[in-house]
Amino acid sequence: MATSLSAVDILDREFLQIRTRLIDIAAAFDRIDRGHSVEAVRGEPRLKQLREAVAIVSECQADRTLRIQQLFSDAYDEEWRKA
Repeated sequence: MATSLSAVDILDREFLQIRTRLIDIAAAFDRIDRGHSVEAVRGEPRLKQLREAVAIVSECQADRTLRIQQLFSDAYDEEWRKA
């Protein structure tokens, strides 16, 4: 039977990878903000989704993964096969 790691062990193991990913995400947002015609993407729904996802990640709730998956998913349509 596998034993679960403590929160400290997980943080020790994952800190550098998480930090790297966050820097990559911040750099991507910086590139978008410095891009030509940045005004054209201000109302872009995908950018809005990305910003919402970043906000979800920063919250202290256990269901972040599910909420982000739902953010990027379409609602289930029961009629999808009937078309």
